[in-house]
Formats: sequence, structure tokens, C-alpha cells
Amino acid sequence: MVDEIDNSRRSFFRRAAGKAAEKVVEHAQAKIEARAVRWVRPPFALSELEFVLACTRCGDCIEVCPHNVIFPLPATYGADVAATVALDVLNGGCHLCEDWPCVSVCEADALKMPNSDDKAGDEEAESIVAWPKMARAEINPDECLPFKGPECGACEGSCPIPDTLTFQREKPQINQDSCSGCGLCLAACIADPKAIKISSLYSHN
Repeated sequence: MVDEIDNSRRSFFRRAAGKAAEKVVEHAQAKIEARAVRWVRPPFALSELEFVLACTRCGDCIEVCPHNVIFPLPATYGADVAATVALDVLNGGCHLCEDWPCVSVCEADALKMPNSDDKAGDEEAESIVAWPKMARAEINPDECLPFKGPECGACEGSCPIPDTLTFQREKPQINQDSCSGCGLCLAACIADPKAIKISSLYSHN
């Protein structure tokens, strides 16, 4: 009888400790995701909290990026995220390299290709692996030239993902379902100020 009571107590405290730990993690995750609206992580990054915990700040992905669009976050953003890597989607954008060198070089798996075996079907898995979701790209019709009358088309052909940046009556449209948020359309935009906004996925949570 005593053993049964002791086991019941231990089980109760284990459950309580587990719930308390979950609350701590949820709080930490919410706090760091609230700040993550200020940057965009490289392709196939883990969720923000997992990424910060996994990234070793080695800088290998910065060195192998052929387009020099990965950079370390400054210390002014906080000691916990300082030197973790982000994408310069405002001045260059991710080129969605075919062999994903930044992901391949990440030994800590902070950047990690998804396991296609966990996906529902082959076509869906291939789509997910091919095009990571890094940010959200949106067109501002108040700044986009074709919406105001003049012809443009500067961003046409800038998107590497089929059927994502399309045109209706010469006005660009972005398919949010397939858009990776790479920023290449922003880099191609000639409007001043730019007619395309790139924002963190966490700003839309």
C-alpha cells in the first residue's frame, strides 16, 4: 500500500515537473519569437528557439554562401542571438542554391533539410525540400508602378519558383502558398521606395 502511494506521488510530481518545464519552454519560445520579427534566418532553419540553441556561431554558412547574403547578427540584438546567422533579404536575397551549401556545411543541424520520409506524399515532400519557407513577400500596390499606370516588369523573371510571381494585366501577384520569401523580387524592384516588403514569418504568427 505504501509503495502504491509513493509511486502515485512520484508520478504526480513527474507530471507537474513536466508541465512546469513545458510552460518555461513556451515562455522562452514566445519571448524569442517576438524579437525574431527583426530578422530572417537562412533556408531550412529550425524553429527560432531551436535554432538559437543549436547554432554554434561557427560562421561556416557565411563563408560558403556564394552570394554573400548570410551575416551574423550584431550583439545589439541581444547576447542570446549575437553571432547567430541571418539573411540579407533587403539587399540581396537568397538565391535558393540547388545544392544548398549553407545547409550542407551546418554540422550542428541548425540548418537542416526536412526528412522527406515524414511527409505525406512524394510530390509534397519534393516541394517542401525544394522550397523552404523563410519569410513573407508582399506587394504594396501604392508603390508598385504597374498599379499606378506606368509599365514596369522589372521583377518579372526574378522568382526562381514556378507559378509564384505571376502577372495579371501586367500587375505582379505573389502566390503565398509557394513563395519562400527569398527576396529576389525585392532586389529586382526598381520602385523608390521599394514596392515589395519582406517580413519575418514570426510577424504573421
